[in-house]
Amino acid sequence: MNRNTASLAYADLQPQDFLEALEDLGFRCNGRLLALNSYENRVYQVGIDDDDAIVAKFYRPNRWSDAAILEEHAFAVELSRQEIPVVAPMKIAGTTLHRVGDFRVAVYPCRGGRAPDLDNFELLEQLGRFVARIHLVGATAEFRHRPGIDVDSYAIESMEYVLKHDFIPAELVPAYESVAHAVIDGVEASFERAGDTRQLRIHGDFHPGNVLVAGEQLHIVDLDDARSGPAVQDLWMFLSGDRAEQIPQLNALLEGYSGFREFDARELHLVEALRSLRIMHYAAWLARRWDDPAFKQAFPWFDSHRYWEDHVLALREQLSLMQEEPLEWRPF
Repeated sequence: MNRNTASLAYADLQPQDFLEALEDLGFRCNGRLLALNSYENRVYQVGIDDDDAIVAKFYRPNRWSDAAILEEHAFAVELSRQEIPVVAPMKIAGTTLHRVGDFRVAVYPCRGGRAPDLDNFELLEQLGRFVARIHLVGATAEFRHRPGIDVDSYAIESMEYVLKHDFIPAELVPAYESVAHAVIDGVEASFERAGDTRQLRIHGDFHPGNVLVAGEQLHIVDLDDARSGPAVQDLWMFLSGDRAEQIPQLNALLEGYSGFREFDARELHLVEALRSLRIMHYAAWLARRWDDPAFKQAFPWFDSHRYWEDHVLALREQLSLMQEEPLEWRPF
């Protein structure tokens, strides 16, 4: 199946396709199917006769190689074996990655919970401990098939893509090009200030939506974007509000983190740089997926004039934030 045909078939997946695929893997589905909040892949919670529900992930074609997916799975399993509450894929018939028809599928145990309360400093400290433990494992080996977080793929290629494919209204192109180039320069300057920080295997997309809180139990999900990067990448997305609000959040996270693994404070120079990379990468991600009907339905505002005005404004704000002193960490 070529790239275009695979993408069309993926966009046309129906609930019955999911149920039939899981039955081919040996599951007795009871017909209960709930779409979960995922756009990059198709992810469903599926009821199973006389057993707990499962979560099935159908991978978007042409995004990751089989080797890259299996490397992510192996990392999740490795973390789970260290009693870190990462939800790892189930091994069925000796493997965690399956081909059903034209599609690749992974199956996970179903774990419930609510989003974490970012005003709960005890919870942030607990998250910091888990991130440190993830990084202790992550530092023991390197990814061979998964990329790193870098300026080229997150910013430069993102800028070039949205410009080449005419997503930006013509009258906003000069402003976008100007601020995008300035932001890229700012990101590179931030990395220079941070110095030679260590790259290790990380979650990569660790944000509140990928943590489920069930009573006293935490569940960490979705390592689909696991890659190599600096440790602070798995911490900064739990910071919210203005600078005065972020400092105590940061200190709670790092109080937990530093109890298990030393944190290099130079990486605090990277917080706004990494946020800038994410903003640019997110816009290009939407642009690259715009042919998928699910994206037009979920993000109808993306190709509007207002969105790109706000995007340019957000990049200008990031340019200013990168020029400020980094957040202050006050170890206890």
